Amino acid sequence: MDEMALAPRLAVLRALAQEEHITKVAEVVGLPQPTVSRWLAAMGEELGAPVVERVGRGVRLTRAGRLLAEAAERAMGVMEAGWRQASEEVDPERGQVVLGFLHMLGRSVVPELVRGFREAHPLVRFRLVQNSRQEMLDQLDRGEIDLVIVAPPPDSPGVEVAFLLEQELVLVVPAGHRLASRESVRVAELVDEDFVVLEHGYGMRQITDELCAAAGFVPRVTFEGQEIETLRGLVGAGLGVALLTRSLSAGAGVVEVAVSPRAGRTFALGWRVGGSLPPAVVAFREHVLGGA
Repeated sequence: MDEMALAPRLAVLRALAQEEHITKVAEVVGLPQPTVSRWLAAMGEELGAPVVERVGRGVRLTRAGRLLAEAAERAMGVMEAGWRQASEEVDPERGQVVLGFLHMLGRSVVPELVRGFREAHPLVRFRLVQNSRQEMLDQLDRGEIDLVIVAPPPDSPGVEVAFLLEQELVLVVPAGHRLASRESVRVAELVDEDFVVLEHGYGMRQITDELCAAAGFVPRVTFEGQEIETLRGLVGAGLGVALLTRSLSAGAGVVEVAVSPRAGRTFALGWRVGGSLPPAVVAFREHVLGGA
């Protein structure tokens, strides 16, 4: 049977599994009884076997009819679940926000933003995505993420951004390093140093490369990682220096030295230009920007 003809009959098949009387089935699905009888006969003819059989004054499903009714139950269940999800998606109080952000923001910044929002919107659900800056921007472009918080802000005509915060960058060196006792260091003075850096695709790697390029050299990279705390550990082990954001606790074996002139890492909230954001996402965006 053609799928366009079969689709409206799913409710009839499901009702037949519960009500073994044509009149009652017609009442349940809101159709005239002759229409229900005609549909059932048409399904039997198309299938090559009846889907119902008479039993006294009522009807019951044949074996073939039960198989169709079970399939109809599953199909209707999927459709009903999809409808519920879609209705929640357009409800600012019950939708879902897919937020991408850098790992370091998972300690306090993002939890605080989510906590503050859910105080006013307790039923909104969140899916949190942590990855490299470039991977999250790619996911944003594909529509897999609603909002991203990244640094540095993306320079793309397809992404609209709003400034959130800035964190100072410092030079992290091993305790006892020749620069550890300095109050400040110019990036140009690091030309002969070994660097430990984040992998390409991470915002901090881009910033490091740009600062070194502005100072006239390419950093000599000895180790690459995916976590800032891993880089601090490598520095503490004497394996190189790193340009990172300040830490509340610098960690054993490392010293933070100011960079001159002052350098910072700017975080921004980003979303696709021209994209239609669900109401819950718009509400969360306004909450974030209102507190920025």
